[in-house]
Amino acid sequence: MDLQRLVDSIDAMTCVISVEKKENGEAGEIRIVTGNAAYIASTERPIGNNEEIFSKKFTKNQLYTEYLERDLNFEMVLYESAINKKCLHSYVKPERFPVWMNLTFLPVAYEADENGKHLCYCLYVMEMDEKPDSKRMSNISGDIASAVLETCIKLSSARDIRDTASEVIEDIRNLCKADNCCIMTIDNIEKKCELFCESTREGSGLRPLTYYLKNFDFYGIATTWEATIAGSNCVIAKNEAEMQVIKERNPLWYESLMGANVKTITLFPLKSHEQLLGYIWAINFKAEDAIMIKETLELTTFVLGAELGNHLLLDRLKILSSKDMLTGVMNRNEMNNVVERFANEGNTKKSVGVIFADLNGLKTVNDEKGHTAGDNILKSAASVLLEVFSASEIFRAGGDEFTIIVESASDEDIKRNIEKIRAASDKFGVSFALGGCVAENSRDIRMALRKADEAMYADKRLFYETHGQTSRRYPR
Repeated sequence: MDLQRLVDSIDAMTCVISVEKKENGEAGEIRIVTGNAAYIASTERPIGNNEEIFSKKFTKNQLYTEYLERDLNFEMVLYESAINKKCLHSYVKPERFPVWMNLTFLPVAYEADENGKHLCYCLYVMEMDEKPDSKRMSNISGDIASAVLETCIKLSSARDIRDTASEVIEDIRNLCKADNCCIMTIDNIEKKCELFCESTREGSGLRPLTYYLKNFDFYGIATTWEATIAGSNCVIAKNEAEMQVIKERNPLWYESLMGANVKTITLFPLKSHEQLLGYIWAINFKAEDAIMIKETLELTTFVLGAELGNHLLLDRLKILSSKDMLTGVMNRNEMNNVVERFANEGNTKKSVGVIFADLNGLKTVNDEKGHTAGDNILKSAASVLLEVFSASEIFRAGGDEFTIIVESASDEDIKRNIEKIRAASDKFGVSFALGGCVAENSRDIRMALRKADEAMYADKRLFYETHGQTSRRYPR
């Protein structure tokens, strides 16, 4: 068969790839036999700014790894097309390229024996889009379309995305026939990972992800996955030989997988607007269904990434509206919400305690040492209060003023906590003027706020009568 004539008859970037079929049925060497002019140009001219991707002149019959880093997903699809004679399609955005790729794999009805190797062939056809094309993305089988559509419907109608995501992840685990499926978020600012949802087959013997998050530096492991994916759009290891590739690329992760009794794994990054939000994985899935799992998750992760991005954005906006970003405690807006809630609770015998804590000498620190020094004092002040109260009870009410609101507190509780603040203040090298009050009925919280404020100002007057307007309280 004239393979060169075959590829030259196609306008899109096209090459012929040979896959060696070993006696045991496994794949051996994979080579790019020949390509048309459009394909050769794509190998010799980098796409976007990826100068390091293709740096060689095209040579017929080279191992494909002469051009790209080894890609298990790519090899799996080539095997299915060339050896198992399947027509396959994929629409993906590999990490190594700044474009979406419309990929078609077509078996060639031709086999050859060369140098003692039995070779099977397939056509590899590529088209590229700068932005995702919904028509191409939806060009999938009915079964996959049904599974993805069900996911979309569940997520779009969700009142609580976490509850709905738990249903979705169980659906995905069942589809993959896996022991475990999980969505994990990753925060590169806080340097932490969090479980979003998880489904584990009963009797699998696998520990929940929370065990590893609690007992290991899981964030440190998660930061290695991008290199393990190695420019592809996912990792799929469906047998021991492919798990060895993970071992070569990421021995630390491999050891943790072996310790968790993982035999097969697929790992997809979840992204929204090119921002990494987390990962989804399936552990110990049915290897025979790897192609179907890959095609389903490629599209499902696109949907999940968009929904997760919206959810995390809303969470972020909620945090921004309720948290003081300098000190990490709640802000005045959230304090007003809490006060309003208590004031409108209706008849109740529940008490509420209030403490006002105003920093002494902060203005002098700002004047003498600058606002950076002042900001550091504010952070230390928050640390003092966090020694005594939870973050949800502490509010930065103003520039140097903090308010603490404690449910079901007694006068003795407030007095004892004020003394704890004074003791912790010495340790952190800050000084507070403090005043407290208890409202026996939480509806009277505004009265308690006023009296606590008056007591705090009496304490502040005493401080300045003793020390004057000074910053000597704070380290230089």
